[in-house]
Amino acid sequence: MTCLLAIGFWQMGQGAYIPAKAWLAQELLHHAWQRAGVGAERPAPWPWADTWPVARLVSKTHDVNLIVLSGGSGRTLAFGPGHLDGSALPGRVGNSVIAGHRDTHFRFLRELVAGDTIGIESPAGEPHLYRVIGTDVVDSRQASVVLDTERAMLTLITCYPFDTAETGGPMRYVVTAERVF
Repeated sequence: MTCLLAIGFWQMGQGAYIPAKAWLAQELLHHAWQRAGVGAERPAPWPWADTWPVARLVSKTHDVNLIVLSGGSGRTLAFGPGHLDGSALPGRVGNSVIAGHRDTHFRFLRELVAGDTIGIESPAGEPHLYRVIGTDVVDSRQASVVLDTERAMLTLITCYPFDTAETGGPMRYVVTAERVF
């Protein structure tokens, strides 16, 4: 009986590890974000971090307030959504592409619909408002994201389907939004 209890607690701990890590990382990232707001250049959220906050993503409708990190590596995405290198910075002309995990930070994407708004704030405090214009499911092996657009766009990407136990599949859920302010 004791062995079964121990295994049960271990399994619960394993299940709580990723959400707890994501939550703690966002707390540390919010502190780094505050330092960026007062002029710190590339403030590391922890001493060994190789990424830094580049934006804050907000959806009041969906109770979302996330710090977006520089880069899209798996290591970066473990701690928060990542702004993909080569895409426009949020608020600038071009397509700003941000990726995140479907089971933590970008879980809310499944609830976004055309017309919803998403706020993005720069480290300098510049607010930008985007309106969702569409959602789509694409095969990452056959689709690509257009980076050079004539207006400021935002593309949010996460793995799909949302409720699968499988990881690393080719399907992606893509939310496209255009800047309205």
